[in-house]
Amino acid sequence: MFTGLIEEIGEIVGVAPVDDSLRLTIAGPLVTSDASHGASIAVSGVCLTVIDQGRTADGRGTFTADVMAQSIRMSTLGELAAGSAVNLERAVRVDTRLGGHIVQGHVDGTAALRSVTPADAWRVLRFDLTPDLAPLLVDKGSVTLSGVSLTVSAISDPEEPNAWFEVSLIPETLAATTLGALEPGDRVNVETDILARHVARMLRLGVVPAVPDTTSASAVVTTPTEGSHA
Repeated sequence: MFTGLIEEIGEIVGVAPVDDSLRLTIAGPLVTSDASHGASIAVSGVCLTVIDQGRTADGRGTFTADVMAQSIRMSTLGELAAGSAVNLERAVRVDTRLGGHIVQGHVDGTAALRSVTPADAWRVLRFDLTPDLAPLLVDKGSVTLSGVSLTVSAISDPEEPNAWFEVSLIPETLAATTLGALEPGDRVNVETDILARHVARMLRLGVVPAVPDTTSASAVVTTPTEGSHA
């Protein structure tokens, strides 16, 4: 489990095909400082498991992780090469504040950047919205882009033919994540809100949650009058 608050920008230092999967080696001094075998680290929003650790020639800590075929198909990890920058976050601790939102590291798909609109103190990024992801995003709702916890600042109307959604990035996010280097046409990994996914699944199955009957006598709550005993 993650929060979507990026700890550092890491660098891909090795990519090795293994059958239909990939083995990535990533330099990240901060996230490897207390990592151990089996630890979970989100790489641009994709939860990966540490299988080995080491160091680069210049002394930076590295970790190695396998990326299975499904993750390659659903994300941008298959496009990475040596030198690529990635957002890194260690799994959240249960004794810390949840500064972003609940992020699983389970990517739902990708979105292509359509346009970038600069403003005085922020930057607005508009992304294409695919039909499968459109029902899972809502204005002012949470979304994770390449591992970064963000709020949907605007979204197209349902009847609009070329669907889109926007996020507004402050200077800190632009500087501390890979999102600041994006250009139109670049793709990001998208993880929608877990509650939206559950609701969508229930609706597809035709499950209608039971609504408590607040009109029955057993559901009526009375307030004790003065002098009575509760």
